[in-house]
This record gives sequence, C-alpha cells and structure tokens, in this order.
Amino acid sequence: MDKIKEVVVKVEWLKSEQKFNDAIKLLETSLTRYNSDYRLYEELADIYLYKGELDKWLKSVDFSLSLNQKSATWNYLKWFILLSQDKVPEAINYLEASNKLLSNNSEVLRNLWWAYTMIGNSARWIAILKRALSISPNDELITEDLAMALIWIWEISEWNELLKKIWKKVMA
Repeated sequence: MDKIKEVVVKVEWLKSEQKFNDAIKLLETSLTRYNSDYRLYEELADIYLYKGELDKWLKSVDFSLSLNQKSATWNYLKWFILLSQDKVPEAINYLEASNKLLSNNSEVLRNLWWAYTMIGNSARWIAILKRALSISPNDELITEDLAMALIWIWEISEWNELLKKIWKKVMA
C-alpha cells in the first residue's frame, strides 16, 4: 500500500471514531511531506464539511481541484458550493464536468436536471431524467422528478404511466 493510502485509511478510521482533531493533525503532518497529493486535501475537506467550517472546506476543495481536475466527486461538490452562492450558470460547469467523469451516475444526472431547471433550459430536462431513470429504474426521486417535468411540458400520457408506476409502489 502506498504511503498516502495508508494515511487516508488511518484518517478514515479516525473520522469513524469522531477523532477529527487527530485526523487533522495527521493530515497536516502528511501534507508537509506530500503536499501535491489531492487525496489528502479531499480528506481535509471532508472533515471541514462535517465540522461546518465551510470557508476551510471551500479552500480544500479548490486546492484539491487545482491538483486533480478529473475528480468527479470534487467537481460535484464545487457545483454544490457555487449553487449555494447563487452562481448557478458557473455551478453547472462543474456539474457537467462531474457528469462527464461519472457518465452513468443517476444522482449526478438528477441534479443536472435540477440545475437546468433553475436556468430555464427545458430542452434538456426530459432527456436527462429519462437517462437517469433508465440507469436507476427503481429510484423514486427520479421517477417523481420525471413525472413533474412531464406535466410541465404537458406530456400527459407519459405522465400517467409514471403515476401508475409510483402508485403501484405505494400500494405494494
């Protein structure tokens, strides 16, 4: 096992034991030796998020992304940060990057639908949700989102089919 992976495993254990200060100390010590490895910054950001230290979390996410722009997770988190700052068009760029890296992740697709809804790009809504539902056909949130999207564009027959599917699950 490489040295960074050993540190990450130890930090994960410390986090599971709620020993966040010990985990931060281990990460800070490790960062003095391995300051260019994004995985350490990811672990640090995870702790800051849990502790509610959002400014430190954002700095860790940004630095991690500067080291590894192909991190689907951190692109996804960056979208969430920008969304919370009402920077929706900029946020979508990060969500799109995450989608490209995790092309078959139904949750990323579901959030992408929501992002396009926020900027009024209805042309992409249905296709995105149908793709997400084909990946996760039993996901209730995606099914409900697609039903709502279909009613917005007056696709009543498809909407009725989804309602029947939802109703069958409720009655089962």
